Order: sequence, then C-alpha cells, then structure tokens
Amino acid sequence: MWRSLLPLGLNPDTGGYRRFAWNTADLACREWFRTEAAARGLDMETDRNGNLWAWWGPKGPGAVVTGSHLDSVPDGGAFDGPLGVVSAFAAIDVLRARGFTPAKPFAVACFSDEEGARFGVACAGSRLLTGALDPGKARALRDLDGVTMAEAMERAGQDPDTLGRDDERLAGVAAYVELHVEQGKALAFTESPVAVASAIWPHSRWRFDFGGEANHAGTTRLEDRRDPMLTYANTVLAARKKAKLGGAVATFGRLVVEPNGTNAIPSRVRAWLDVRAPAEEILAAVTEEIVQAAGERAGRDGTVLAAERESHTPVVEFDHVLRNLLTGTLRQSFGAVPVLPTGAGHDAGILAAAVPTAMLYVRNPSGVSHAPGEHAEDRDCLAGVTALADVLQELAQ
Repeated sequence: MWRSLLPLGLNPDTGGYRRFAWNTADLACREWFRTEAAARGLDMETDRNGNLWAWWGPKGPGAVVTGSHLDSVPDGGAFDGPLGVVSAFAAIDVLRARGFTPAKPFAVACFSDEEGARFGVACAGSRLLTGALDPGKARALRDLDGVTMAEAMERAGQDPDTLGRDDERLAGVAAYVELHVEQGKALAFTESPVAVASAIWPHSRWRFDFGGEANHAGTTRLEDRRDPMLTYANTVLAARKKAKLGGAVATFGRLVVEPNGTNAIPSRVRAWLDVRAPAEEILAAVTEEIVQAAGERAGRDGTVLAAERESHTPVVEFDHVLRNLLTGTLRQSFGAVPVLPTGAGHDAGILAAAVPTAMLYVRNPSGVSHAPGEHAEDRDCLAGVTALADVLQELAQ
C-alpha cells in the first residue's frame, strides 16, 4: 500500500507532495483509497461533503471509525495523513488475520481537504460535516488562481450544493480513532514507538492584507515610498517577538505579492498568519498584539492594513473515557505509553465537538513535519498498526 501511494502528487524537484483538495493528485489519492477498499471487499461511499468512507460489514448506529486524510501542505512529507489511512487498512488486515469480525459497524474514513492548502481553511471536510464551516462560505472560497471550491468540486464530479452538517452520519459514530505520525520528537527520547494524544492546542488562521503604492524600485526615494512589504516584514518580526513573550507560536508561512516584480515596489502584500497556544486566552492575547503591532507599523509606513480571521479551532480535550481505554489497551502490549498534547490540528479535533474521538501517535525520530524530511521507521509504523488494531478490536467487539 505504501509503495503504491508514494508516487501520487510527488514533486521530484523538492521531494515533497502537492496533493491539494480536488486537484489531479488528490483525485488520484481518492482513487487509490477506492482501490484499497475494493481489494478488501469494503463498501465505499462518498458523503455529502466529499469525505470517503469504506465500511467493513453493514452500516448502522454505534459505528467505530478510524482513518485520516491524504491531502498535503505544499511540498509536505509522505506521512502526515497517509500513515493514518494506510494503517487503518492494514489494521483491518491484522484483525482479519486474527479471525476477528467486528460486532459493531466499522469504517475507514478519509477526510477531504484537511490541510487547507488550496482554499485556506484547514479540516474543511470535517468542519463541513460537523457544521463548523458554513456551506455558503465554503463554496465561495477561492484558490490563488481564482477557482472557487464549488467549481473545483464540480470539475471533480462532486456536487457542492450538498455541502453541510450531516446529523445522521454523526449520530451513527460511537468512536473515531485517528493514527498520525508524531509532529515533533517527544517520542524520540522514550522507548515507546507510540503515544496517546491528550489535547490539541487552540489555533487560528488570519489573512493580512497590506496595501501600499506601486512605484519604481530605482527612482522612488525611500521617504516617498508606501511600501507594504516593509510593513509585512516588520509584522513578521513582531509576530515572532509577541509569540515568544506570550508562550505561543506564530508563523507567516504563505505570501502573495502584487505586482511581484523585482524592480517594482509592491502595491499589495497578502500574507497568512498561523497562531497556536496552550490556552485560549494566550492565543487571543498574542494574536491581538500582533494585529496591533501591524496596524501601528502600517501607520508609520503610510500603508493600509486589513486583518481578518479565516478560521479558529478551540482547544480540544480528547474524550477521557476513550483516551483511558486506549492507554489501558496498549499497556498490555506496549507497557505504559506516553500521553502527549500537540499544537497540530487534526480532523479528530474537529470531530471531537460531535463524537468521542482519540488519537494515536507514531514516533518521528527527526521531529520534522510538513516537509519532505518527515519520517517514521518501518518497525514503528508496524507497531502503530498493531496498536491501532488492538484498540479497534477492543472498541468493536
């Protein structure tokens, strides 16, 4: 499975992946999912929000669900998302080899557009499913080429008019367990190849529009310039300072410049800010300070600032009963496993508002994520499959 998935969406120049929602690579990954489901005799369906479901046995209430996502950030690593989907199918193989048949409905899910790389809203598929993202807003989201999410879905054969909260599907899920490569390297300093998630930090995404005046790079005096790039650059430094002082993390990771000429002062700089913190009040305070610093700098530079929050995910405490079941089950094969918080967002975090959710992490020796250097050793991945199978067997018997 892993070898057949690796070439899909691979950028040979960087070694990273460009699997963005509804693009050619994403559609190839969806077809890969269908092929693996069919190979196991699973009943495939696509829900109203574009998420994929593969059912082992009959559908019904009280379902046990596992899975993750297959899309990527720009030039992302191979493991973030796909490890959870591959491990879910592999766990079914393990359970069947044990002679186990689930007594409860059982599904592997692949959620759409988890990374938000194309349309700017992370976990779009699970947000739509739970009602956390307005369908009208989702349909109107545009990529950098001006293509709306609705248009992209239509081109891929998915009806955007069906988007929205799916109460019936949510009511049928009793537990969702997501396996994911560790994003960080806490496990690298332990003897354990796996860990259980405790919570996800709250985080927000903001769009900053810095407006100025385009002009000649060689003939415009410094004192005559209204350069939005200068305001942006100072805002990046302010974000780093405010985050460090406040105990948060803040990152400007995406940038669009107009007119984007080497010898032209920009007329507009559009940038996206990602802010995460261990508590809601810290997140709010640090973000407010960054926006304030950007506004003050814009006033000095003669530029104009517009800052808009595009998404927010509150702190997630994973279901304590389910979390305790995971740690108790894993103790039998792995001993006491670490229980770790994370600053990374996941579909499990979005679904937690509607159904009991839990997460397993597989050790990442490099600590690198969202980059080609992301890695997990084969033996640790196999340990993750065993751990997931053990947990799913306990839940579905």
